[in-house]
Amino acid sequence: MAKLILTHEVTGLGEPGDVVDVKDGFARNYLIPRSLATPWSKGAESQVTAIRKARKAREIASLDEAKAARDSLQSKAVVVKAKSGNGGRLFGAVTTAEIADAVAALGGVTVDKRKIEIAQPIKSTGEFSVSVRLHPEVSAKIAVNVVAA
Repeated sequence: MAKLILTHEVTGLGEPGDVVDVKDGFARNYLIPRSLATPWSKGAESQVTAIRKARKAREIASLDEAKAARDSLQSKAVVVKAKSGNGGRLFGAVTTAEIADAVAALGGVTVDKRKIEIAQPIKSTGEFSVSVRLHPEVSAKIAVNVVAA
């Protein structure tokens, strides 16, 4: 087992700054090459505290604020414009960054693109449902309407 410090959020494993034990192959072949984690050492405690401090500054502080943000996000549909060809098929796919920018354009809550989860790639025009993790206990379902640009 390898002991690592997560530098980015890994779904099902932990948040940035968490110290986790994973199998050697998972660490060697996936986490470390993608810069999602760094090897743990005794001197890395200052790195862990810096990562946790930055995470606290970014995330929504309280459960009540997260619930209010969820209600405001679920009340509106987000419109994303994308280039499309015949039949409504997109050139490429809608990314989480484009969805985060569209949410920011509506005003209100700013959403980190890493907190947006798309079940399957959005490659056509239409209406889709996307999940956003606002807090460890609160997630919101956003209606995303993809239209041709």
